[in-house]
Amino acid sequence: MKKIKIIIIGLAVILVVAAVLALLRLNRNNHLSFGTDSEIDVTPTQIVSIKAIGEWEFLSVSAEELVDTVRKGLFSNDELARIYFGTLRLGIDMRQVTPGWITASGDSVVVELPKVGLLDKAFIDEARTKSFFESGKWSAADREALYKKAYRQMKTHCLTKENLQAAEANGHEQFTRMMQSMGYKNVKVKFAK
Repeated sequence: MKKIKIIIIGLAVILVVAAVLALLRLNRNNHLSFGTDSEIDVTPTQIVSIKAIGEWEFLSVSAEELVDTVRKGLFSNDELARIYFGTLRLGIDMRQVTPGWITASGDSVVVELPKVGLLDKAFIDEARTKSFFESGKWSAADREALYKKAYRQMKTHCLTKENLQAAEANGHEQFTRMMQSMGYKNVKVKFAK
């Protein structure tokens, strides 16, 4: 009885092996191959996601300005001196990109970005403003004039050609790395002038 079971199991194994070999012979011309598609496409979803970032900061410049004014009097002069603190953020607003701002071909991509500029016009931190020296009586209009003077000086001292170039260089590097992480080998980033 044991010999019969062994023979049946042996025949079953032989039949299974024979069936597999027969199937392989029938499907000899069918084959499966794997390959890669070297074409990379920027999808509309990716473009919308990048554009949705909004403002993209490339450089932050901290500023401190001592601003004063003197009002000549008959017997004495009134003086007002204040220290203003601010942070100017330089970058681009992605809402300003033009149609066709990103074009891809194969493993190359060209990105055309808006001009680098000041992102936030309200850069003075009024909570940190300190009165350095004050003599006499000063109105709210006088203080506002001093604020505007500090504002102009900060812009003059911080929106320099060198700072704008540094912000542009940082932006170029950030966009290049982002495009390379998406698979592009040749990345060209241009900023509007």
